[in-house]
Amino acid sequence: MASQKLPHNLSYFFRRLNSTVPSYTTTAVPPLKSAGKPTSFSFLGNSKIPISPLPNLEDSSNIVKTAGKPNISSGKPNTATDPVLNLHDSEKLFSSVSTPKLIKSSITLQLASAEPMVDFGMWVMNSKFMEIPIIRKMILDVIEYTFYEHFCAGKNLKEADKTVKRLWDGGLRAMLDYGLEHANDNDSCERNLDEFIQTIESTQTQPISPVSFVVVKITAICPPILLKRISDLLRWEYKDTSLHLPWKLKTFQIFANSSPLYHTTKRPKPLTIEEERDFQLAYQRLTKICQKSLQANIPLLIDAEDTAIQPAIDYFTYSAAIQYHKDDEPLIFNTIQAYLKDAKERLVIAKRDADKMNVPIGFKLVRGAYMSSERKLASCLGVESPIHEGIQNTHACFNECADFMLHEIANGSGSVVLATHNIQSGKLAAATASNLGIERDNPKLQFAQLYGMAETLSFGLKNAGFRVSKYLPFGPVDQIMPYLLRRAEENRGLLATSSLDRQMIR
Repeated sequence: MASQKLPHNLSYFFRRLNSTVPSYTTTAVPPLKSAGKPTSFSFLGNSKIPISPLPNLEDSSNIVKTAGKPNISSGKPNTATDPVLNLHDSEKLFSSVSTPKLIKSSITLQLASAEPMVDFGMWVMNSKFMEIPIIRKMILDVIEYTFYEHFCAGKNLKEADKTVKRLWDGGLRAMLDYGLEHANDNDSCERNLDEFIQTIESTQTQPISPVSFVVVKITAICPPILLKRISDLLRWEYKDTSLHLPWKLKTFQIFANSSPLYHTTKRPKPLTIEEERDFQLAYQRLTKICQKSLQANIPLLIDAEDTAIQPAIDYFTYSAAIQYHKDDEPLIFNTIQAYLKDAKERLVIAKRDADKMNVPIGFKLVRGAYMSSERKLASCLGVESPIHEGIQNTHACFNECADFMLHEIANGSGSVVLATHNIQSGKLAAATASNLGIERDNPKLQFAQLYGMAETLSFGLKNAGFRVSKYLPFGPVDQIMPYLLRRAEENRGLLATSSLDRQMIR
């Protein structure tokens, strides 16, 4: 293993993370105006981002033309008289959390919010110290009783179940996410399948499950190298409709005109007999997961990945959604990453196709977690990055996608999970939902935050009557920590949202 240098930025140990840190203001976010009249809202100090409601859905050409291109010109915000969320009363917000837990959380969040902690953690986990059994055990023990305990639910389903019950007692539900790594062969895929099945079965312990979703990673049941091959073929088929893919099942449109298609510069070779066999085995695994989920009456959240393999993940997700759902309720929720320029366009296209086929489909909206790798790849190929140029554009895109789905729900169609740590996005969505007449406990609208993070927003939304879940990773310490550290490395702004929590806890 190549030696790595210890980070040199320890002098900035207490410097706040990047520009994704939210404003601390808790003034109400104004509700959106009627369709066609853009509304702006205060964001990050004095910045104002207008939210342009989607045009009439009957004019699909106009939808595709404008989707994915957020308007970030300035505008004057409305003034809301009754804030939907109360984020001022810390005693009420944290009433279900014990004082010792609050003290420990405050210390852990203070340490985790320091950017060099991520660098140092990555350096330690990748260093030769981890090859020395005694030192490895000491490091993992320290991690277990600090960061792991704060951000993870436990080492196994039994420990995770205790965390789920604590959340349930506090009025929150859980999204169970077993910390699986990418699979490299069929044997590891089968082992991962067993873990998914066991996780789903664990949710059947009560008549009303405190678990809202089980998280599924397609990369855990289909090797990424095969997903890349499938994605390349799907991309080329979009560019050249003469290409015939004999293995392709019925699905929704995966690409938009603004999608990054530069991954394939020449026509890819067809899947080999062995690749087709592995592809069918992967789909059979997803089928087993869907069938078990239908039996357990628990929906699935499909995780997103980078654009190199995301088309294949979308294909798996949408083709399974067409086959598996319960009456008018979606079984499968696909993840849309709003930092991608084509996010809104793909969301609208997929929702339009689902409506045409009369297929219930859900979406989870996130900002995204592969910014560094996406930009690096685009730069190497000499093409424009698929990521929005600035964080403000990403915020605007997320809110426009959320606005579109909220209007769909208000019109009686669609389901969405708004997975955000951003205070302003949470307030805006809550105000918009209320303005549209969406009941706060409507199962079609749910909010989510990572376990141990954005507690102020989670409890504020819960106290306002909305359905809120915590994204709950669990698994052995040595297995799950590298996964979490990589996520923190890819999305350093993730920990910045702890600032408001620390302030309110204090």
